[in-house]
Amino acid sequence: MIYTPLTKKAMKIAYDAHRGQEDAGGVPYVLHPVHLAEQMPDEVSACVALLHDIVEDTDITLEQLAQDFPPEVVQAVSLLTHDPKEGYFDYVRKIRQNHTATLVKLADLEHNSDESRLAGADAVEERQKEVWRRKYQKAREILEEG
Repeated sequence: MIYTPLTKKAMKIAYDAHRGQEDAGGVPYVLHPVHLAEQMPDEVSACVALLHDIVEDTDITLEQLAQDFPPEVVQAVSLLTHDPKEGYFDYVRKIRQNHTATLVKLADLEHNSDESRLAGADAVEERQKEVWRRKYQKAREILEEG
């Protein structure tokens, strides 16, 4: 993890915003963005990784993030925020326009594809896992072709 005042601020926001949320495997959700941030090569991408699901999954807005983070962080987070009115693969194609957003999304897809995270989670049926496998594979292909 890259520890700077900015990444520490992103860590605290992610921790507070995702408090009480769990992933499909039943572990605290905040561990997912932390895992991604640990793979990032610089301050901006680490902040984006920590904040990548904030707008989509919490009450925090891009406008609020813009008060504390530079435009390159907010722009990448904006691209990583999937509007439910937009088709998933159209959303993925838009991410390609930003190197940092692409880097974070590839790490996100890799972590989401790690089915060991679902161990002991009886609520996830094999049928759902297969849907996710196909979806994440196609998304990776889209990002890697750009």
